Order: sequence, then C-alpha cells, then structure tokens
Amino acid sequence: MSSEARRFPRSVYGKGEDPDPRFSLANERTFLAWVRTSLAFVAGGLAVEALELPVSQPLRLTISLLLLLAGIAAAVQAWLGWVRTERAMRHVGSLPSSGLKLPIVIILGIVCVAVLVGLLL
Repeated sequence: MSSEARRFPRSVYGKGEDPDPRFSLANERTFLAWVRTSLAFVAGGLAVEALELPVSQPLRLTISLLLLLAGIAAAVQAWLGWVRTERAMRHVGSLPSSGLKLPIVIILGIVCVAVLVGLLL
C-alpha cells in the first residue's frame, strides 16, 4: 500500500500536488489552535455551571450552553478550515475564508453581555 493510500482524508490527499511542507505544517498549527479554542469554550461552559456563577439559574444555563455551542462551532471550524485550506494549497488556488468565525464571535459577544447583565442585576 502506497503512502498516499494511507493518508487521511483521501478526499484531500488524493488530489492535487503536495504543497511546500512549511505551508501544510502552518495549516496544521492553525487547526490545532482552533482545537485549543474549542476546548477553552467547552471548559468555560462547564465552569460556568460547575462554579455557579452568581447569576440566575436560567441565565447561567444559557451562558453555559452558548459557550458549549461556540466550542462545537470552533471544532467544526478547525476541521473545515484545515480541509479547505489544504485542498486550496494542493490545487494552487486562493486560500478560502472562514464561514464560522463571525458566528463564533457573535456567540462570544452575547455571552459577554449576558454575564455582564447577570452580574449587574
């Protein structure tokens, strides 16, 4: 079995030409940064519930769920961003933009406002 046949995902590695390894490694570092961000959102969502932030229970649950949703979105962004960028590099195309960055920022903004309002009331 060739090394190309063992590489996952084949939908990415099976087409185009290998880019300069530095670019693939930079893409991988970006992927891992998004994974760390996802873990931070999930940990924050769990901490809000576990530490019983001094806000009403429904608001605390909402904040926790929004942070968990942001964690899921960041994990999806990690994978989709890596795949789309790797494909673009393999086909010497333009690098794609991200579709999930804005929703993640909006969710985080809502969480910040909710925490602020909850603490002030």
